[in-house]
Amino acid sequence: MPKNKNNKSFEIALSGVSCALTVIFLSLGILSGWLLATGYCIGVISLMLPLSKRFYLGDFLAYLGACILTVIMGAAAKFWDIVPFVAFFGLHPLINCIQQNTAKRFKNKILSYIVWFIAKALWFDATLILGYYLVYDGVLGGSLFPQEVYDVVNNYIILFAFTLGTAVFAVYDFLVFRCQRAVNYFIGKVKR
Repeated sequence: MPKNKNNKSFEIALSGVSCALTVIFLSLGILSGWLLATGYCIGVISLMLPLSKRFYLGDFLAYLGACILTVIMGAAAKFWDIVPFVAFFGLHPLINCIQQNTAKRFKNKILSYIVWFIAKALWFDATLILGYYLVYDGVLGGSLFPQEVYDVVNNYIILFAFTLGTAVFAVYDFLVFRCQRAVNYFIGKVKR
């Protein structure tokens, strides 16, 4: 059997497993409500499976299939819960792998990483603002904090998104890079 055919079948299998796991955990998270963050995390890690072998197209198709199938599996009723995953979290591992590959081509790797970080942080902050307006209709409120706290957040949401959001993103981005290394290690042990 030619080696290229073996790689294609492995790419399809890995992408299919990635898509299935992402759909299962996103659907469970969205339908239960209280497992949403867990569903997002496991979905992001599941989408790292094809990337461990540099199957970029397989990863993108797994992401696309997972988004469509999650909506079909019941997320249509809570469509706004999947918007942040579609807009940012599902594509972030793919962008990180593209970042790593392009950073190797530049002489000044530190400058390359800074430019990529700024672009991804702005993308994350824009997703936060999008979620704020789409999910919360531009008004946060509740009984957890006094109303004055929510008033301050509502008045300065852009400032909070671009400061606190960027700080949270820096930690998140670091953790995603670490998770990708772990996934690469474990998938590298898989015999074909």
